[in-house]
Amino acid sequence: MNLGLDGKVVFITGGSKGIGLACARAFATEGSRVAIASRGQENLDRARQTLAQERIEVFTAQADFSNPDQAHAAVAAAESALGPIDVLVNSAGAANRYQIDAYNAAAWQQGLQSKFMPQVNAMDAIRPGMIERKRGAIVNIIGMGGKSAQQVFLSGGSANAALMLVTVGWAGALGRYGIRVNGINPGSTFTDRVQRGMQAEAKAQGITEQEALERSQARIPLGRFGKPEEVAAVALFLASEQASYVTGAIIPMDGGMTPVI
Repeated sequence: MNLGLDGKVVFITGGSKGIGLACARAFATEGSRVAIASRGQENLDRARQTLAQERIEVFTAQADFSNPDQAHAAVAAAESALGPIDVLVNSAGAANRYQIDAYNAAAWQQGLQSKFMPQVNAMDAIRPGMIERKRGAIVNIIGMGGKSAQQVFLSGGSANAALMLVTVGWAGALGRYGIRVNGINPGSTFTDRVQRGMQAEAKAQGITEQEALERSQARIPLGRFGKPEEVAAVALFLASEQASYVTGAIIPMDGGMTPVI
């Protein structure tokens, strides 16, 4: 299947690890010119070295996307190096979890600043150029926490729910300019972050990490966690010409864990 992504310029926030890094690898394999952005220069350097070993070259931009000025500067640097951005993949942001008695103003701000604002700022930085060129695709990687309330993830879940609204709202507003906006809602995806969570859960319950993993996966209808590469494959499709009439879609990827419509 020809996805029509060869030569496209793709900008990926949160691209130094996890799902973002898997997206960088997937788009580069399709022939896209890829820029990855992250807050940490060390993570960017590590990602670039990892991809270089696979004969994949990427442009890197260090920026905190909760800061709109840094977001605009990172986008400008990427476009100066690679050309106008055709595809934005928003994979930045991971909100903390809190026990009920720990919710306060700082906890709510953390959810907002770690997930909602970085993705909104990235869209704000890239959108004017896409409007001028009358083309573009945006894929926001959000999370199922915005669909189903969890007591320990209310601030992060609220940010996710807000991002879903922004995603479908921009889809409606930008369609006239040839810009498509879609979202993906991963559930538990087997990244380093989830592995650390398994280690903490195993320690708390006095069981092995393998036992903790098996218990968690047993609750998922498909019987396992998702893989970053699987999320990247859906992002590829949504950004491609094969999805040319898809906009305003929010696609769940949690193995059937959350039965909502």
